[in-house]
Amino acid sequence: METDYLILGSGLSALVFGSLMAKSGHKVQILEAHEHPGGFGHTFTMAKKYKFNAQLHYVWDCGEGHTVNRVLKKLNLDQDVTFTRYDPHGFDHMRMPGYSLDIPSEPAELIRRLSELFSQDAEQIRKFVWEVQKTSQGIKKLAPPIIPAEIFANLGKVSSAVLYLNSTLQDVFNKFQLPQAAQTLLALQWPDFLLPPDQLSFYAWVILFTGYQQGAFYPEQHFDHVINSLVKVIEDNDGKVLLNQEVIDFQVINKTVTKVKAIDRITHQRNEFTGENIICNIDPQKAAQMIGVEKFSRKVRQQLKYEYSPSNFMAYCVVKDIDLRDYGFGKWNVFHTSHRDLNAAFYQMYENNDFSQPSFAITTPSLMTKHPDCPEGCQIIEFLTVANYDYFKQLKDTDAKAYRQKKNEILDAILDVVERHYIPNIRNHLDFKITGSPTTNERYCWCPKGNSYGSNLTPRNMGIGRLNYKTSLKNFYFCNASSGYPGFAPTFWTGASLYQKLSGDVILPKGS
Repeated sequence: METDYLILGSGLSALVFGSLMAKSGHKVQILEAHEHPGGFGHTFTMAKKYKFNAQLHYVWDCGEGHTVNRVLKKLNLDQDVTFTRYDPHGFDHMRMPGYSLDIPSEPAELIRRLSELFSQDAEQIRKFVWEVQKTSQGIKKLAPPIIPAEIFANLGKVSSAVLYLNSTLQDVFNKFQLPQAAQTLLALQWPDFLLPPDQLSFYAWVILFTGYQQGAFYPEQHFDHVINSLVKVIEDNDGKVLLNQEVIDFQVINKTVTKVKAIDRITHQRNEFTGENIICNIDPQKAAQMIGVEKFSRKVRQQLKYEYSPSNFMAYCVVKDIDLRDYGFGKWNVFHTSHRDLNAAFYQMYENNDFSQPSFAITTPSLMTKHPDCPEGCQIIEFLTVANYDYFKQLKDTDAKAYRQKKNEILDAILDVVERHYIPNIRNHLDFKITGSPTTNERYCWCPKGNSYGSNLTPRNMGIGRLNYKTSLKNFYFCNASSGYPGFAPTFWTGASLYQKLSGDVILPKGS
């Protein structure tokens, strides 16, 4: 039987698209090069007892009526795939020399807390926070389908959104003349973007910051349950998810993809697959190079010239015989910087590979739910910061010992800070630790140059010329973070949005 939708890659947007199509009665087949489905959302087990998610930490847009909830309802999964909410009084705990701030859900409370810290700048802080809220609402009004009457009725909000089309977060900080320390506290969740304020698109920051204000969440049964549930919908509806199938070539005739070639990474057997429609969850640049960039229209070729996002360093750790809640951790993330200027901190780590003053995120998934992710008496704690792919790639290829030493050096620098400010004796309680570099991302998440978010989240890449699902080939569609948006909720949106376009079945609210 002919496959209606042959999907290349099993990242989250692909699984969402595939599960919706399979549920609606279409024949779906997914080819995945990795041994696990889920892309950056996959979960792996170490030492036969510790489960870690590759990259996901916390998510947004999961509340009643929001994107993730609507997709799960359409799949009849909303009662089984559930989420617990981070503390709305402080879902992100920002820590820097001399200052601390817990980010609350309510904008007015955020203004109050910041104004207490920076009383002389209270008016500028108030104007900035409300401008962020207005811009967020304007961005939603500009989301397709655009309704002219709504644009005119919300002209002030829309004007704010249009005003910042080419702005970085630093540009807007400067416009409102916020003090340096206030800037750092507001932008300290920079590991969510892996960009400093002077490069990060203001749009990208606003969308994520206000998204988390509306509700930051964690899956009750962890991220592997989310991935496995989507796979199960596909398989229960006669679809297939074929693992270890690496796509290596395409056949294109008359602007139509007629055949996809893959190699089984276990048996090394070459296989050919066909489908009426080809959905590409592979990085678009990588796929276009395999197909032949010249086969795409001039417009698509131009859109494909995006730069990749930076990569990251991850440390997956397990502590034993202590309770992290006794040390100030709970239903929130902690973001720490040893350097008061985040732009300088980023360049020190990313350009100079100097982690002597690390800025990083701390997540504690074991504290988010009662469903165990490790043996009794243990808890998982993870650390995340930026890392330069080219540097780590060269180290790994030329000096494996130096590569391992650099990873250990970064973890030690982070643990020094943790012992100084959070958990005085954490090293004595580490039961397990493993680190991942940009080359780890490339190996296990199949992302070129170890990139964490596809195209870089700069104003240039977030603007009106951003790549979308259209490829100019007749039956070939992109469905990926670079042709949609990165992150858990945005990839749900990307997959569901493409499903809507190809099926005509509308499940997402306007402006989601």
